[in-house]
Parts: sequence; structure tokens; C-alpha cells
Amino acid sequence: MPKNKGKGGKNRKRGKNEADDEKRELVFKEDGQEYAQVLRMLGNGRCEAMCIDGTKRLSHIRGKMHKKVWIAAGDIILVGLRDYQDDKADVILKYMPDEARLLKAYGELPENTRLNEGIANGLDEEDEGAGDDYIEFEDEDIDKI
Repeated sequence: MPKNKGKGGKNRKRGKNEADDEKRELVFKEDGQEYAQVLRMLGNGRCEAMCIDGTKRLSHIRGKMHKKVWIAAGDIILVGLRDYQDDKADVILKYMPDEARLLKAYGELPENTRLNEGIANGLDEEDEGAGDDYIEFEDEDIDKI
């Protein structure tokens, strides 16, 4: 029988549940950074985010956060802007819901920002009627078919 050469199974690879993030200091933006809200996740470590300055940017999740900090649509994030590509940014930090509420209370986020709406905030005006894709038939129409 072969000897086990590893240091454990898949539970070791999963890691411990790190609860030290609960009481962390609130990080404000600096120059070259911007607050943004995630519109949708694209996969491959990327997401589409609407920045507070009104620009929609393709954001790349940095490797330190990848598979450790889970980002979903509607989350408030801090992105680092690129000098050479204005339509792309890098995700630096994800704010917890209570931190996002504090940012809004401090006036860092505009008042019209919806914090815990999820994907519904990312819909455009033309997408509002997209749920009306069904056709209603009368009994006479069904007989003709």
C-alpha cells in the first residue's frame, strides 16, 4: 500500500473560516480609486461594475481576493482605475453591507445608490418590459391551432 504523502484531505485545502474581517477599519477611496456597484458577474475573475462617476467598467478581481472574497451583483466595491485604460479597473476591496451603509451615511456614496437591491439595480430602462414575453390566447384561438 502506498504511503500518504500529503498533509490531509480536501478539508485542509478549504481553509479555516476567517472571522477576523468582522471588525476592520473603514477604507475610503484615494486618488486613482473609485467606488462602484457590481452590475453582473462575468466569470473568469471579472465583473461589470457601474462606478460612482457614471462610467461602466469591466473590473478584474485581483488574485488575493479570488476564491476568498465572494462578490455578487449589487455589492459595493472599491476599484483602482487604470491610467492607460479608462474602461477597465481592478477590484481592490469589497465592502460589507454595514460598511456600505456607513459610506452612504458619510456622504461618500450618492443618496440614490441602492445598497441591497441585488441584480434589480443593474437593469436598464429598456430591460424593464423584458419579463412580458408571454402571449395570451383566447379559447377560440386555441381551437384554430
